[in-house]
Amino acid sequence: MIIDASALIAMIQNEPGAGRVESVIHDCSISSVNWSEVVQKLMKYDPLAANIRQDLEAVGLKIVPFNADQAEGCAALWEPCRNFGISLADRVCLQLGLMTGELILTADTGWDRLELPGILWEQIR
Repeated sequence: MIIDASALIAMIQNEPGAGRVESVIHDCSISSVNWSEVVQKLMKYDPLAANIRQDLEAVGLKIVPFNADQAEGCAALWEPCRNFGISLADRVCLQLGLMTGELILTADTGWDRLELPGILWEQIR
């Protein structure tokens, strides 16, 4: 599975939907771009919380490097996403799901209006 920053943050902060993420975190990947988003948000509230990477990798979370091919695929998603408030980081996550064919877990709303063949996602709350 692919995990969006919003879903991983929900798990870390024990927000609604955290249980769904906890049940699959051992088998999840996250883009390095989305990982940066997680770290930035954690550092805002607790600088020490940003040191959680080793713990998450120890339970199986994989951080996937972002490359030029992914950047081009992400750019191609701009047109179908532009009217729905989908951020660059969200398009990175969507592109990783498209590239791998894996289900994406997200806590974001608004994705349900997207029409993106080949991309599967589940809202955790």
